[in-house]
Amino acid sequence: MKRLFNRLLPKSWRSTVVTIPVIRLQGTIMAGGGQFRPSLSLASTAGLIEKAFGFDAPAVAISINSPGGSPVQSRLIFKRIRDLAVEKNKKVLVFVEDVAASGGYMIAVAGDEIFADPSSIVGVVSASFGFPELMKKIGVERRVHTAGQNKAVLDPFKPEKKEDVERLKALQLEVHETFIDLVKERRGSKLKDDPDLFTGLFWTAKKGLELGLVDALGDMRSVLKTRFGDKTQLKLISAPRGLFGRFGLFGSRFSAPDIAAAAANGVLDAAEERALWARFGL
Repeated sequence: MKRLFNRLLPKSWRSTVVTIPVIRLQGTIMAGGGQFRPSLSLASTAGLIEKAFGFDAPAVAISINSPGGSPVQSRLIFKRIRDLAVEKNKKVLVFVEDVAASGGYMIAVAGDEIFADPSSIVGVVSASFGFPELMKKIGVERRVHTAGQNKAVLDPFKPEKKEDVERLKALQLEVHETFIDLVKERRGSKLKDDPDLFTGLFWTAKKGLELGLVDALGDMRSVLKTRFGDKTQLKLISAPRGLFGRFGLFGSRFSAPDIAAAAANGVLDAAEERALWARFGL
């Protein structure tokens, strides 16, 4: 509406300022999360995405900094972005910060164009880890009672079994193939015919540019001002907060057991998150 009204004004009166909404997607990708340890998921990002696409702007800019995580949540976020881009007829410009790997890159390919810093890391990886030795050190005994012989398969607190690992590899291969199909669909002829492209390796954006994983090197502000004019303004879309912040200054919304349970879960979440970032030296 604002742009339509602007076009009706005499040329000398028209505003030349373009405001581009910006979404910042930072962190590991996983379902759940919470007040104590937020994560990227469709539930946590849908409101931001829809708000950004509701802006009267020619494009939506998305900043991504994620080592990956849940392939399901990654694809759901990707799909929500693409659905709204088509519905609202808007371009999506993605900017990679430190890393967009695995699920992070899956979200990145929702962009019509992908930009990155020369030292950004892009690619796809997959891994798993367990805690049996840690459990011994801290004196915790793991007890699992199941009704089926495979109910405790790949319990991260128990030593690996060869047959369980083989099954995991088969599942990962299927997920990896879905990822490959998605990247090929979005990047198409931009991708170079390189045998290492989908082997699970990751590269700096400089090499990623050669491989066709990114379109150009550059930062968000510079690219947007070049594209839409020097007067272009960036509007960060953020989640609304309560009057006294996330936890509530008066009358906390959390009981002592809630806080204790969240802290315990947070230890494991933090370990997994740290392992994801550590793969890239971050």
